[in-house]
This record gives sequence, C-alpha cells and structure tokens, in this order.
Amino acid sequence: MSTPRFLDQSLFADLAEKAAASPRGRQHHNFHQMEEPCHRLAVGMQPGTYIAPHRHLSADKAECLLVLKGALGLLVFDEGGQLLSKRLMQAGGDCLGVDLPPGVFHGLVVLAPDTLMFECKAGPYHPLSEVEFAHWAPREGEAGVAEYHAWMRAQFE
Repeated sequence: MSTPRFLDQSLFADLAEKAAASPRGRQHHNFHQMEEPCHRLAVGMQPGTYIAPHRHLSADKAECLLVLKGALGLLVFDEGGQLLSKRLMQAGGDCLGVDLPPGVFHGLVVLAPDTLMFECKAGPYHPLSEVEFAHWAPREGEAGVAEYHAWMRAQFE
C-alpha cells in the first residue's frame, strides 16, 4: 500500500529550486507511475521557460491545469496560429486554471518566479507527434524562440 503524498510548501520550494537550476526553467514531480491511466503532476516553472504552442489530438487527452502558486498566461490559438483568446491564471486570483479539451492549440507563459502548476491528463505518456506541435511557432531550442517567447509574454503586459 502506498502512502499519501502532499502538495505542500516543502514540495513547492523544492520544485522552485530545481526549476531555477534547470536549463529549461522547469521541473516536474510525478505523483503517478508512467503506466497509470491518470497522470498527475506538479510542475515548478520560472519565467524564462518556453512552453511552445501545442495540442493533444488523442480523444482522451483533455488536460486540466491549476495554478497553485504564482501566475501563468494561457494563450489559445486557431489552426493557423491566430490568437483566439488569452487568460491570466493566478493562484488566489479570479481564474486559477483551465480544463482544455483535446485538439486545442495552447501555449503557456510563466508570469511570476517560482510558479507552480498542477496538471492532470490521461496516461500513458506519449511524446507529441509532428501534427501536435504548432507549425507556426518555433519549438524549444529552435531559432526564433526568444522573439516568439517575448511576443507571448507581451500579451500579458
């Protein structure tokens, strides 16, 4: 029998520290085993991390995101990359999170240091396919990321 695992200030501090030390500016903490049908994870993130616009096409890949600490900007796009909507999600704010249906192009912008998000979606994990990445936005590590990421952040200034 496993024991309860808590989302507490100790976990938050550990994830913030690890995210700050990570070249990607984020750190995951899985509460699930990879073969489990429901994936639950906490993600510590710093403002410099780039989360490229993407979508999850599998019919069972709805995604629920909740901001537990800090703030995130959510950007929703159409198939061609036009911005459809944006929403500030902030711990203790008016909007704490989102439930995204499958197939929706979305990107996230970290707006506060030491932001922590809880994510839940169907497992098992599969890397994104080519058609799940936004063809109109650079992928992590590609040329143009700094400029595109700056545009994403500017949507919340």
